Amino acid sequence: QVKLVESGGGLVQTGGSLRLSCADSGRGFSNVVVGWFRRPPGKEREFVASITYNSDATYYANSVKGRFTISRDNRKNTGYLQMNNLLTDDTAVYYCNYGLQTGTTLVPVGAWGQGTQVTVSS
Repeated sequence: QVKLVESGGGLVQTGGSLRLSCADSGRGFSNVVVGWFRRPPGKEREFVASITYNSDATYYANSVKGRFTISRDNRKNTGYLQMNNLLTDDTAVYYCNYGLQTGTTLVPVGAWGQGTQVTVSS
């Protein structure tokens, strides 16, 4: 069973960069579509990005297109989210999950982890 754990969050200034990691401590990582989600303060959790099994397709929320890049390394059972040109609106707890790619978004099916906090200061 896939069990994903997020890391890499932190405090960064506007315009800065961070790279989040999502490691599978279980089994089956290479067989699932992996995605990132985030929950901004006081708001609902929202889709950020997803990547297919073999990285042949990626999908992004409009708010992060051109700034965030999702990737994965199936040999390391790890997914990544490179975040550049960060904005204060990117402040959120970021989560990774796996699930069913539906159009341009991902329907998560795994259990949610604790996430990793990203804070962007102005």
